[in-house]
Amino acid sequence: MQWYVEVLKKYATFSGRARRKEYWMFALISAVISLLLGVVDNLLGLPFGLQVIYSLLVLIPGLAVCVRRLHDIGRSAWWLLIVLVPLVGAIVLLVFACLDSQEGSNKYGPNPKTL
Repeated sequence: MQWYVEVLKKYATFSGRARRKEYWMFALISAVISLLLGVVDNLLGLPFGLQVIYSLLVLIPGLAVCVRRLHDIGRSAWWLLIVLVPLVGAIVLLVFACLDSQEGSNKYGPNPKTL
């Protein structure tokens, strides 16, 4: 839960680097919350849905942590646009998210593993 809150504290921070653990814990907890809200939406029969509201609230922090994750492996934030390429783009972004941090400092800052 600490990693999820940490991403929310850095709400729109697109600079710096994010470890794999920070990225994946945020993704996991967000997915669980979204799933639970989807179940609640279905049970209550809400037309607009709590799940949609939650997704809009975590959109910017999700993009920010994804950009910081790309910075951690030494890639520019522009690589996020590869997701627009059907199927292949999502796979490439998934592979990038799974890669280990670039050793030492890079142009985006110090390695977060050493902090």
